[in-house]
Amino acid sequence: MSSTARTTPVDSAPGEPLTIAQIAKRVGVSVATVSKVVNGRADVAPLTRSRIESVIQEHGYRRQKKSTSPAPLIDLLFHAVEGGYAIEIFQGVQRVAAEQGLAVVVSELRGRPPAGREWVDEVLVRRPTGVIAVFSGATGAQVDQLRVRGIPFVLLDPTGEPDHSWPSVGAGNWSGGLTATRHLLDLGHRRVAVITGPEDVLCARARLDGFRAAMDMAGAPVEPELVRVGDFRHEAGLRHGRELLRLPEPPTAVFAGNDGQALGVYRAAAEAGLRVPEDLSVVGFDDLYPSQWANPPLTTVRQPLATMAATAATMVLDLAEGRTPAQTRVELATELVLRGSTAPPRA
Repeated sequence: MSSTARTTPVDSAPGEPLTIAQIAKRVGVSVATVSKVVNGRADVAPLTRSRIESVIQEHGYRRQKKSTSPAPLIDLLFHAVEGGYAIEIFQGVQRVAAEQGLAVVVSELRGRPPAGREWVDEVLVRRPTGVIAVFSGATGAQVDQLRVRGIPFVLLDPTGEPDHSWPSVGAGNWSGGLTATRHLLDLGHRRVAVITGPEDVLCARARLDGFRAAMDMAGAPVEPELVRVGDFRHEAGLRHGRELLRLPEPPTAVFAGNDGQALGVYRAAAEAGLRVPEDLSVVGFDDLYPSQWANPPLTTVRQPLATMAATAATMVLDLAEGRTPAQTRVELATELVLRGSTAPPRA
């Protein structure tokens, strides 16, 4: 009987994840090669890497007790690091991380060729305590690479409908869209326009659905010409605002899918010689810092970005400690913040 067979088993018990040695035996490569793949090293042939990752995804991977401990940091992954949105998210994660003695590493997906692969490699090399992906559209294959290596992963404000097995944190976007639109309807507006975010983004669709629901409940028609698709940028609000205000029968109010687009509508109104709110009411979404300093201060729907981020950070640390979250999907409430950008329509 071989002593090697006794000390380095080839097969694990049914349902148990495999060790590096067991994976190497199954694939027919060295332990060192498997170790390189597990640790995110690039110097492995693509075909060999694919075979190793297939075995890991099928059976799982069991770290040895002597393996290196996770690095004391949280990886915070954005599609794009822009403006007040990213700042509030970072501050929320940083607060929780600092309490636990952890650092925060910020990464950006935008502009990485091939899309997404590089950030996964970097994360595997860093071996963080956990990963929070913000509005990123991370793929199932990428998440699987983290999962099979025991790196906790939480989605924050996901772009698409998340897999139910992925923990995620978001806001009440549908109810926020409903509340914003109801406010305009309660003021007496009936010709209300909406400038949404991208059609393939979950929160943008939910806000638009909330808008439509409020209009339907009030018996107010939703004219196709008053529904515009933006991209959550100031320029989109300006462009669509100009087009809306040039219509033969322009809207008396606009619900913008975020504050940036709302402030773009402000500029379009000023160019047209209109005053907010005397001639045009505007409501935004997010309640980022610029909204309260606008002229007039912007009425908007507040989503608690810093609290959402702190919740995601707490979830990822719980997962790192082996604790299962009570809920895989957490949705925090939004609220309407009344300021100076809305008023009844002119008689």
